[in-house]
Amino acid sequence: MTIQKTPFVLIAILFTMVLAAQERGLPVYKDYLTDNYYLIHPSTAGASVHNKIRLTGRQQWFDVDDAPSLYTASVNGRLNDNVGVGGILYKDSNGRFSQQGALATFAYHIPFSNVNEDTNILSFGMNVGISQEKLDETDLDNIDNPDPIITGVEQTDAYFNLDFGISYFYREFFLHATVKNIMPQERKIFTDVFETDNQRQYLASFGYVFNNDLSKWSFEPSLMYQHKDESSESNIDVNFKAYYMTPFGNFWGGLSYRRSIDAAEFNNASGDVETADNYQNLSPFVGVSYDRFMFAYMYTYQANSVVLTNSGFHQITLGFNFGENLRRYKCNCPYLK
Repeated sequence: MTIQKTPFVLIAILFTMVLAAQERGLPVYKDYLTDNYYLIHPSTAGASVHNKIRLTGRQQWFDVDDAPSLYTASVNGRLNDNVGVGGILYKDSNGRFSQQGALATFAYHIPFSNVNEDTNILSFGMNVGISQEKLDETDLDNIDNPDPIITGVEQTDAYFNLDFGISYFYREFFLHATVKNIMPQERKIFTDVFETDNQRQYLASFGYVFNNDLSKWSFEPSLMYQHKDESSESNIDVNFKAYYMTPFGNFWGGLSYRRSIDAAEFNNASGDVETADNYQNLSPFVGVSYDRFMFAYMYTYQANSVVLTNSGFHQITLGFNFGENLRRYKCNCPYLK
């Protein structure tokens, strides 16, 4: 159902969009499910058996002008048995607000097993990032409607920050944990009324691959938990992914359900406080890996009863694997290929 023309509901939704746009650094969507855990967990840089290049494009609400969009380009790989490196470029836009940035990653992998034994690896990783943010106020009428907050120009700001992550791989089990935006930073684009210098986020992912050597199928259930320190907002992704292996490539697909643990509150037309639905969405996705190439598509459907539009979100991922096959351990683990 699309939104009713209720000012209070509309304001609440638009305010949510603004808060999403203000998320510092690379936003956390579901692109990690399309063979791209490196986007959210720096400790996975160089964890796979091949070096990887990944390009993603995400567009929300084709029927809404200046709707949110995100584009990323990333590369990561292994320099030797222990050291992994990577880099990410991104551009995130939402109406008048946009940010573009770069992340450089160093990861260190500690194997607890010998070559040709079961996978047992502990990994650490750190991102060093720089981001430039812009708020375009050039076409706002500040003559007939003066407002001391509106400058009438394009405001810009830049900052550095750090992310730190840890991963553990044991046979078909994997676990990742990351702290994003460790350093407190003040931004001058937004006034102190709406902005905080605490943009820390905590991410945790874990999953297990069920397979059988006699079957071409593998199944991977997983969870991803996200928590924002300042606002105490939390959400969780419940994911299921299936792989079908063939001699010439792999087909895979799945379904992800995201739900916020906290619900937003707003004042209705009578001035009473109401609680909105917990934010939730459903994302089916499909992909194919052929030789060293990969392609994936994801669609996200907003499952709330009150939404801005029903058009949903679309995402495409393109990938290329390069370098020597660095497989050293026994593990039928599609997430490491």
